[in-house]
Amino acid sequence: MKSILPANQTDDENEESIWSSYDSWLVKYPSALENFEKVMNIGKEKKIVVFLDYDGTLSQIVDDPDKAYMTDAMRAAVREVASYFPTAIVSGRCRNKVYDFVKLKNVHYAGSHGMDISTPQGSSKYKDKKHQQKAVDEKGNEAVLFHPAKEFLPTIQEIVKILKENITIIKGSTIEDNMFCVTVHYRRVKNEKDVEVLKEIVESIMKDYPNFHISGGKKVLEIRPNVKWNKGHALMYLLDTLGFDNYDDVLPLYIGDDRTDEDAFKVIRKIGGGFPIIVSSIARETNASYSLRDPADVMTFLIHLAKWKKNLMKKTKERK
Repeated sequence: MKSILPANQTDDENEESIWSSYDSWLVKYPSALENFEKVMNIGKEKKIVVFLDYDGTLSQIVDDPDKAYMTDAMRAAVREVASYFPTAIVSGRCRNKVYDFVKLKNVHYAGSHGMDISTPQGSSKYKDKKHQQKAVDEKGNEAVLFHPAKEFLPTIQEIVKILKENITIIKGSTIEDNMFCVTVHYRRVKNEKDVEVLKEIVESIMKDYPNFHISGGKKVLEIRPNVKWNKGHALMYLLDTLGFDNYDDVLPLYIGDDRTDEDAFKVIRKIGGGFPIIVSSIARETNASYSLRDPADVMTFLIHLAKWKKNLMKKTKERK
């Protein structure tokens, strides 16, 4: 099992940066809002597909993870974007929980950092029945579920049980079962010494599970199985299931704030056509091309995107 990141690298808020200021960082990762027309000029000749993280992107980061609600205005913005473009939400949360937050039937959902994907038809490139099977999704529709870490489920439930039994001594800590990954939250742990004890407890328990690794996030520890699958792979899977296997024609647009979103950013750069957009109000290392400051910026960007498409369709109709 891989060890927990050093203390000064565990949280995005504490991430060391080579940038002297946010303004200098913006020179390399300019605002997607301020450069909206530049971005969309490229998008005119492409088929845009929208990918969105949830926590910190569509909702604010909050102390209680069960209360990370998105606003009605944000929901309306996502709904409208999804009416014009294929849209997927890719989150570390379990898929059903994300759906309960979002409550939109015109978007696709990928939970557990992409290890739990629901699509109408599945992918022709992933025919392994062990990982891809027909089912009924959270919307009540026939779907194909893709679970590349399915064989780890019993062990994950065992880990959840052991963690819950052992972290009760740390006031404010909570365990979130996200189906194919486990999230240990400590945003509400007030004492820094308790945070260190919590990390030691988690690391000690996970020594007995060499097929799992621990990574850090925003006041969380993420426990995931060692499978070659992440949000970048999920993006590729979703593009394929949506019929976009010709990367010359597609422009994936991915907006996210978490370290796990960097895997998707890397894939978009590898494809060579698309826009990885990081949501951050601090200067930090990233594989993104553009930035947005916070969820409010994300909502404004999505509203602009829907209006841009609506106007483009109107102009095209007028020419005919």
